[in-house]
Amino acid sequence: MPKAQVLLSALADEAAFHLTAVEQFSALAALGLEYYSLRNIDAGKGVRNVMQLTLAEIRTIRHLEDEYGLNVASIASPIGKVKLVDEADGTKNAYVPFKQYLAKDVAKACELAHAFETKLIRGFSFYPPKGAKPEAYLEEAVDRIGRIAEACHRSDLTFGLEVEANLVGRTGKLLAEVHRRVNHPALVLVFDAANLIVQGYSTAGVYAEWEAMKPGLGWVHVKDYRKVSARARGRHVEEDHLANFVPADVGAGGHERIFADLRGMLPALTKKLERRGIPGVFVDLEPHVRGGGQFGGTSGPDGMGIALRGLCRVLDTAKVDYHLRDFDDLLAARGL
Repeated sequence: MPKAQVLLSALADEAAFHLTAVEQFSALAALGLEYYSLRNIDAGKGVRNVMQLTLAEIRTIRHLEDEYGLNVASIASPIGKVKLVDEADGTKNAYVPFKQYLAKDVAKACELAHAFETKLIRGFSFYPPKGAKPEAYLEEAVDRIGRIAEACHRSDLTFGLEVEANLVGRTGKLLAEVHRRVNHPALVLVFDAANLIVQGYSTAGVYAEWEAMKPGLGWVHVKDYRKVSARARGRHVEEDHLANFVPADVGAGGHERIFADLRGMLPALTKKLERRGIPGVFVDLEPHVRGGGQFGGTSGPDGMGIALRGLCRVLDTAKVDYHLRDFDDLLAARGL
């Protein structure tokens, strides 16, 4: 029986300075990746977020995917990065009435997932007012996320909730509680170590949040960060001022221990995801090594290559199996 593998992927826009589809796909194909997550892209009519793509742009991207041998791992949507309540709090975060949000934005994300033949939509857990305790808004977030999960489920899709600063689900434990209360087969959790480090978590603290998220885990985003003072814990994170992102083999996230733990989970988790039509457990690079903020980041083709090699070193040390394109894949693509 073959060993369980993780499926390597990347937020493709991070690999491109100008965000053109050709630049993104050339970089990822050259690095040996076969999957990518779609966020921001220029398909010939200017840079758009995936949620704004036209039918003509979707067709262009699909044609280029075939040319470069790439498949979409997930729709990297901004779903859930809006306010829970309509009140001024000193941020620029938007508020959208939820009924409208569900009917328009969530429905559009589902349509895009089908158009790009992926089963996964990445999203978030909504913003409480700045400075408020997230626990006070947990029930409201749970209600909305549950309805999003049900909408995805009706479309035979799965919604992945990423841990991130300033949201209701800003910690692994809070996100795990959201998952427990929603209790829906179409909801999984997306771990990201750097999104915890920037909040002042230690390496050991990140691992504790990982442990909390494991029962609901769907896939892993990979970026890392230099150590941050513990005094940052509980404070609002100014995401656009973050500047110390690093590859997974040199940061404070403790990825080697996390992936060694994931190795033991892979067979069961892979089977669980396959039952929902998902090809496996994605490890999705989002390195931000040239900088990152609230709605994206950049690494460049060289930065993405550095980040991928760092990730592979960590996976090798943790004895986690993965695949990059090799000569046999090239021959197969040529029909030989």
